[in-house]
Amino acid sequence: MAKVIKHRRVNIVVLEQGEPIAAHCGEGDIAILCNAEGWWIKFIGAGGHIDCYGDPYPSYNEALWSAKAAAEFGT
Repeated sequence: MAKVIKHRRVNIVVLEQGEPIAAHCGEGDIAILCNAEGWWIKFIGAGGHIDCYGDPYPSYNEALWSAKAAAEFGT
């Protein structure tokens, strides 16, 4: 089940493996998800457009820290 962390008025949505981004995130949200490569940060924009950093993070904590930093600077 997705978990929402509110940081600087931005929803950081932590998804479990296999949960679809579109089902839990809206414009302005940041999604964190994990797969075999690592922890990804995805930025949800207008019309459901998704952008992300080029490389995954090796740990959940690093991904969360990065998502919080992005929320501080305004995604």
